[in-house]
Amino acid sequence: MMPLTLAEVGEENIIRKIGGKQEVKTHLENLGFVVGGAVTVINAIGGNVIVNVKDSRIAVSKEMAQKIMV
Repeated sequence: MMPLTLAEVGEENIIRKIGGKQEVKTHLENLGFVVGGAVTVINAIGGNVIVNVKDSRIAVSKEMAQKIMV
């Protein structure tokens, strides 16, 4: 497992675990980041990532991306 910030651009990954406080987990789940779901990094700028998840393009801060393990 590794944090989403280390995932390769263009490579599809499966979400294995979401860390952080319950409110952070709930926020990420509402955005579509669920365990077992697929996520693809589109671009990474300064640790912040733009991802495709559930047919949506979402920008995630470096801090949030560190909590998403793939």
